[in-house]
Amino acid sequence: MNEDSVDKGSYCLIIHVKKDCRIKIGAKGMIEFDEGYHVYVGSALNGLNKRISRHISKDKKKHWHMDYLSLNKNVEIIQVIYTNCDKKIECNISQNINENTDKYIEDFGCSDCKCMSHLYYFDSCSEAINVSRDAIEKLGYPIKKWMKYPAKNKRHMKNRKRRIKKIGMKRKMRKRAII
Repeated sequence: MNEDSVDKGSYCLIIHVKKDCRIKIGAKGMIEFDEGYHVYVGSALNGLNKRISRHISKDKKKHWHMDYLSLNKNVEIIQVIYTNCDKKIECNISQNINENTDKYIEDFGCSDCKCMSHLYYFDSCSEAINVSRDAIEKLGYPIKKWMKYPAKNKRHMKNRKRRIKKIGMKRKMRKRAII
């Protein structure tokens, strides 16, 4: 893998919905979310760290379906599983996850493709994590890193954002030095 592909890839957000709730998801309107664990599949071929940081942040404008979900007080991103790759494999990951569950929110996060959904429901956290890992590894891509969330407190979250930003800056500096 070349240096340019380090900040490209696909990911699975492991999301905990703390209690049954109705959330307005943009033009889709009100959607019922069951208490439990959801997996959202996405990709970023131009800024993976930035995209993941955006999903985790509570300080953002609502743009994507995932923004509406992640900003709800009953919703918490608890883990991110990702792989670095130059190709957009989110639909392949999504199809692999779909083979393991029949519970999903129709047309969520997949307005730019023909998938039924990119958001799936699981009863347990361990099942959500294992199915996500398997879905990526089944395609022959290694899991590069597991990031556990949420932060223990606001200060911890601020420090985590700083570390993520520093990592991004180091990669940019490394790219400039190579050129």
